[in-house]
Amino acid sequence: MITALNVASIYVLDKDEALDFYVNKLGLEKGNDVQQGDYRWLTVRVPGEGATEISLEQPGPPLHDEKTADQIRELITKGALSGLVFITDDACALYDTLRERGVTDFTQEPTEHFYGTDMGLRDPFGNPIRILQQGTA
Repeated sequence: MITALNVASIYVLDKDEALDFYVNKLGLEKGNDVQQGDYRWLTVRVPGEGATEISLEQPGPPLHDEKTADQIRELITKGALSGLVFITDDACALYDTLRERGVTDFTQEPTEHFYGTDMGLRDPFGNPIRILQQGTA
């Protein structure tokens, strides 16, 4: 029986730029940062959660040949790959905080729905991010 999700991955074009965005703009914390030869295992996570980490992966060796890596890079910049969904307790306050931190690529301002309030943005590479404040039942 599976008991938890440990790591999910998202493709980025530059790990340092991704780390800056996810930590200094979005407010996550750095998880693992391990160099092994040419490969860098870099993760971020929700502060205090300590459970699920997000691996920031660059397309290329050892996972992909160069042709495949080029195709993935193109899909990233089109926002065509899967993204991330986070939960917040106050979407409007977080929206203001993100704007103060210099986040500008919002795809949706905080909007109320039957399930709660959510907003959308993109990371510096085009990956879609949704942030949801769940409604009360």
